[in-house]
Order: sequence, then structure tokens, then C-alpha cells
Amino acid sequence: MITFIFSFFLFLHPIHISVTEIEYNEKNKSIEIISRIFIDDLELSIRNTTGDQELDLLNPPIGNTTDQLVRDYLKDRMVITVDKKKLKINYLGHEVEDLSLVCYLEVENAKKFKSIEVMNSIISETHDDQSNLVHVTLNGKVKSLRLMKENSKGILNFD
Repeated sequence: MITFIFSFFLFLHPIHISVTEIEYNEKNKSIEIISRIFIDDLELSIRNTTGDQELDLLNPPIGNTTDQLVRDYLKDRMVITVDKKKLKINYLGHEVEDLSLVCYLEVENAKKFKSIEVMNSIISETHDDQSNLVHVTLNGKVKSLRLMKENSKGILNFD
């Protein structure tokens, strides 16, 4: 369903949107994160951050990789706190899917939580109208947030 919604928005681009799915994996005791971001928006934001206006995100200059650039960009723009404890997010890698970059992240050794605070300011410094949709799944329940430049974090409670 999420892929369908994101694909629908692909046809409407230049809408500025990202979709992030966060799911607690009971079996692995981990929090799995998948974030879909339009490549052109991400590339522009990374260019602005690094000052390299010639940067091609999918074919970076020697000495850089797409994963390094994306990892460095995301580390300060996506923060997860569960039950008031900030978690360490590990960047696992990416895939290209149509016009988007699908980024895979994970929090290892995570305990089941009652509340989750998500800060997501991806692309917000570049596009004032950026919307970052976040869907969190815990025990089969899905709750969502729409985060924007002026309100880049939100809390969801699972009771």
C-alpha cells in the first residue's frame, strides 16, 4: 500500500515528500526503518550541505560513495527516541526505485516500546514545503505522523 501511495506521488513530482516506515521486529528485537526519498531532492540537499554543486549522488566523485553521502546526510536529520531514550540508528544501504532512493536503516537490540518520538527533517532545509510522512508499526498497529519544516518531530504512543 505504501509503495502504491509513493508511486502515485512520483507522477506528481515536484511535490516534496518522503515516506518513512518504522516497524518493530519482535523476533529480531530490532527497529527496521525504510525511507523513500526523491533522488533529485536528496541530491540537491546533499549538494547544499557539502557545497559541491556538481555532485551526482548516484555516481559520486572518487573517494565518496552514495552510501557515505546519504549516511552522513541522514545522521542529523533522522532521530528516534523510544521511551525517552535516544537510539543509535545504523545505516544499512540503499536501492534505487524509479525516481526515489530507498534507504534501509536499523536499530539493533531494541526493546518493545510504549512511546516513540521521531524527528525527521529530511530535505526541509532545501524545500519549505517538504512533508515527511512517517508510519510506525508496533504489534500490528500503525500510527502516522506528517512532519514538516516548522514541526519536524512528533510523538506516537502505543498502549
